[in-house]
Amino acid sequence: MASILYIYLFISLAAALWPIPVSYKHGDTVLFIKKGVSFYWYEAGARDVGSIANQAPFLLASNSNIGLDTQDSSNLKLRKRYAEFVLGDTEEEDSMREGVTSDEVVEFAINSTWRTIFLQNLYPWKFHPRNWNEPSAQQTANYLSRINIEVLAIEPPNVAKPLAGEFDESYSLTLTEEGLATVRANSSIGIARGLITLTQLFYAHSDKEHVYTPLAPVTIFDKPVFEHRGINLDVSRNFFSVSDIKRQIDACAYNKMNRFHLHVTDSQSWPLEIPSMPKLSAKGAYRPDLVYTSQDFRSMQRYAALQGIEMITEIDMPGHTSSIHHAYPELIAAFNKQPDWNTYAAEPPSGTLKLNSTAVYNFLEKLFDDLLPRISPYSSYFHMGGDEVNRNAYLLDDTVNSNDPAILQPLMQKFVDRIHDRVRGVGLTPVVWEEMLLEWNMTLGSDVIVQSWRSDEAVAQIVAKGHKTLVGNYKYWYLDCGKGQWLDFDPSVSANYWPYIDYCAPFHNWRLVYSYDPLSGIPEENQHLVIGGEAHMWAEQTDPVNLDRMIWPRGSAVAEVLWSGAKDGQGRNRSQIDASPRLSEMRERLVSLGVGAEPIQMPYCTMEGVVCQLGYTD
Repeated sequence: MASILYIYLFISLAAALWPIPVSYKHGDTVLFIKKGVSFYWYEAGARDVGSIANQAPFLLASNSNIGLDTQDSSNLKLRKRYAEFVLGDTEEEDSMREGVTSDEVVEFAINSTWRTIFLQNLYPWKFHPRNWNEPSAQQTANYLSRINIEVLAIEPPNVAKPLAGEFDESYSLTLTEEGLATVRANSSIGIARGLITLTQLFYAHSDKEHVYTPLAPVTIFDKPVFEHRGINLDVSRNFFSVSDIKRQIDACAYNKMNRFHLHVTDSQSWPLEIPSMPKLSAKGAYRPDLVYTSQDFRSMQRYAALQGIEMITEIDMPGHTSSIHHAYPELIAAFNKQPDWNTYAAEPPSGTLKLNSTAVYNFLEKLFDDLLPRISPYSSYFHMGGDEVNRNAYLLDDTVNSNDPAILQPLMQKFVDRIHDRVRGVGLTPVVWEEMLLEWNMTLGSDVIVQSWRSDEAVAQIVAKGHKTLVGNYKYWYLDCGKGQWLDFDPSVSANYWPYIDYCAPFHNWRLVYSYDPLSGIPEENQHLVIGGEAHMWAEQTDPVNLDRMIWPRGSAVAEVLWSGAKDGQGRNRSQIDASPRLSEMRERLVSLGVGAEPIQMPYCTMEGVVCQLGYTD
């Protein structure tokens, strides 16, 4: 039994990559690595784009793992060498130029890799038995002496803002026993993903001086299953600092997510500065200092783009807009109706943009003139919301005075069409919540992405209508659930709500999150329209104190489902037995990176192999 246990422990540690790659082979040779390791960055440039297209064998084959360790690099030229690495600042440069280049993505990835391996690495005591013997850093030890980075194709200019599927994120990684690591990809973003995997092969030594991998030689090929993989963070109901948000972006990147959805305004507050309308945030924010300035907004978008993550900004409308009332009361109907706010809205304060108002349209034109040009350098999307619009609010809208769907539907169609035309006018693709399509029966352009949150049946209906969709079923991927009610109940009705659970209880533990299949119930002929999904962190009961542990590592479980798929190579549901030790290690790595992710098991379980499992047979 002891030998079997040892083998299992070794496999758990050796296979602890997250998300799990398409193909992964490794040995058991120990390699150390020094801080002065050289990074050699090669790029396609000896030929033009046309000749690259005609010499496909040079490109990384995204549907095969054959020959990844024998790629011919003779067509590449040396872009730069990083030797005797000088520690730099991983914060983005304060450049006046908008957008992000491929070179900047690669440079940021190299810098982050160096920091992660040498300054923020994991000492893996929790993943070995008591009194384990770690590798000896003796003078005769083998060292990794060189890291080659090879970008195999000339990239298009929209590296910061691809539409789903436009960028190849696949990569290969090899690590020889002789001490050469090579990361190859067709894009700078693929290089960034591969370098993240490289960092997960290395561990800190207890002497705090050395870093090593026990896994050489290594051969990996990897690519994502879904094109859109993200976290949605609500920053209206509670305010989060720029550093809080950037920390979530870092965690998304380390989990190979590629979208960060910022739900930036809602009924409770408007924290986003709009320079042409300064009253919006000055009066709509909780406090004048709890505001994202224009520079903050640009900084967050740029920081995400440098890591191959597209920040998608959501200004929810026409509902969830009562915070506008503080600056422009004439635009909002049914504002803060008490005590019966629930007649007019999903949560207090009630209030919605008037639906047939010239003043509202003028306001939106001015808003979009200001905001959309500041989004377009960093994203190809704009999210206009559209969820939970309560028809009763329009009984108090002096431009409508009705809750009759027959009257409201054409007015909503006009509202949506006007916004989407404006969004398309600056080259952005509109995103809406599912209610616009499924409840309001809007006719949406074929380009519109419909985000679903209520059920798998809703996803099936969306794709049946021909629209691309994002999944995020609240029964699985709402990370705020299970904390109980945040509403207070009068004694006259309190007993009706006891024991005060919230609508989406219970708490969605990582195993439930991990069990969700984005393609559940979707006919095979429509599965290509499910382009990915997001986990959602609504902030009624989440603030900077508990933010990290509310998202991570459950967000990591979402990340693996979206990167690697809900099924393994044999078409089976992915096993908790395999995932648990890897997720435990990912949690420890996130903590080393400064993310306050919560634990999923005690050290006894990760140190002792199969002892914390039920039904384990092989």
